[in-house]
Amino acid sequence: MAEKHDDHSLVQLLQEGNVIAFDSLFKVYSSKLFYFALKYIKNESDTEELVQEVFVQVWEHHHTLKSELSFKSYLFTVTLNKIRKHFNKKAISLRYLESLEHDPELTDNEKIQGENYESLLQQVYFIIDQMPPRRREIFMKSKLEGKSSKEIAIELDISYGTVDNQVSEALKFIRSKINNENLAFMLFAVLFLY
Repeated sequence: MAEKHDDHSLVQLLQEGNVIAFDSLFKVYSSKLFYFALKYIKNESDTEELVQEVFVQVWEHHHTLKSELSFKSYLFTVTLNKIRKHFNKKAISLRYLESLEHDPELTDNEKIQGENYESLLQQVYFIIDQMPPRRREIFMKSKLEGKSSKEIAIELDISYGTVDNQVSEALKFIRSKINNENLAFMLFAVLFLY
């Protein structure tokens, strides 16, 4: 309870641009965020950069912070979104773009489609971002991190059935948002092949 009260006071000061309050919040949460993100990213320098980005975002938006809401929840949500973007940039994009560069059988049309990959991937993540937070988290662990239902269930302390149900609902949601057959193919490739 004391931490919540301290966060509340510090966030109020931070809203006014108080650098000392920012530093205090950084000291309290930076290592927690680092170890949280490191579990996903598994690279210390990328994780340090990600945590820095989180706190840069906090500073850039300090005027709009809501002191009545949980600052800790806000930080971990921002961090989870940064992790998602990290996987977007590092894991999926590189593998796909490298495969395009080294595949001599690709036609010019396919190469043009590859150039549009980043744009399509952004559309995919826009759809994923519309999911409820818990469903999105489970879906990302399943499809982007390649974790089994059992691993996710243990990690999140939920039943296997809940994991499978949430992944199924996420896929239904994605299918309901797709209008274009090329996007459907790209979604399939991104989510299941890479």
